[in-house]
Amino acid sequence: MTLEAGRRVRLALDLGIGAAVVGEFGESVGFLSLGAGIEGTVQQVDGELPESEEVREYQRLSALLEDYGHTMPVASRERLEAEIATLEPDWAAHQERGKRVTVRVRWDNGFVLDGAHQDILVPLQA
Repeated sequence: MTLEAGRRVRLALDLGIGAAVVGEFGESVGFLSLGAGIEGTVQQVDGELPESEEVREYQRLSALLEDYGHTMPVASRERLEAEIATLEPDWAAHQERGKRVTVRVRWDNGFVLDGAHQDILVPLQA
């Protein structure tokens, strides 16, 4: 899913924001929560989330095999190919999902959620 500014989205799950505090001693008086299903508009796309450790390892090992595989002993090359094969499902999921971003969303009720991971949002049809 690609999110861009101006895109309408729906919150996919209940989201607990944190304790609401008052007074000089910061006494907790409640808990703020946004309920699944509320809708809003993406105001800005903040940035990309880092790739998972498995994806980075797949990229590293694949580059190693591509660059130096022809010079490796057979057993070492086969072990490296086996390691790459175990990481392929993570790589395929990463390729299918695409880049993950964080966004700033203004909900229709007026609340603003900043730094939200795209995984908690469902894009609405245009």
